[in-house]
Amino acid sequence: MRRTKMQIVAMVVAVAALPFLLVDMAMSQPAGGQQPDARQRGGDGERGRFDPEQMRQRMNERMKEALGASDEEWKVLQPRVEKVTTLQRDARGSGFAGRRRGGPEADAANQPPQTPVAKAAEELRTTLEDDKASNDVIKAKLEALRKARADAKVALEAAQKDLREIVSLRQEAQLVSMGILE
Repeated sequence: MRRTKMQIVAMVVAVAALPFLLVDMAMSQPAGGQQPDARQRGGDGERGRFDPEQMRQRMNERMKEALGASDEEWKVLQPRVEKVTTLQRDARGSGFAGRRRGGPEADAANQPPQTPVAKAAEELRTTLEDDKASNDVIKAKLEALRKARADAKVALEAAQKDLREIVSLRQEAQLVSMGILE
């Protein structure tokens, strides 16, 4: 019985996908055959809805555990760690940092605050979308973005120094391995 290459490829793909399908099915079935409550479905009845606050809390718990911090220590460390991670995102200043979700009609109250880097990136992007924008205008927007990124890097270095001053050597090493400190 000869099989074509397409049949073989189809079988390999099916066999490779099987474990993922089984895991997905197992995860979607509540334990003991009970219906999941609203919290398990995502809080509003939608199964698997992304909750950024819940994700942030899980990340904070993992970080606290990795640092071996007590509850009291974490109350002091957490705001400084969050400040560093926020400034790291801003200093990286990816081109998507300033893009607003939902378009202009989206409710501004539901949007995250725009950082100086995100604002400068958005202004440059808007300028580049205008085919009639002059080189002088493009140059000014590009310089503004570079300055905002440089300012963010200075603020990041200060926040990292502030954090480094209050952690133990072991915690500092953990933070360096996580990419939070240099």
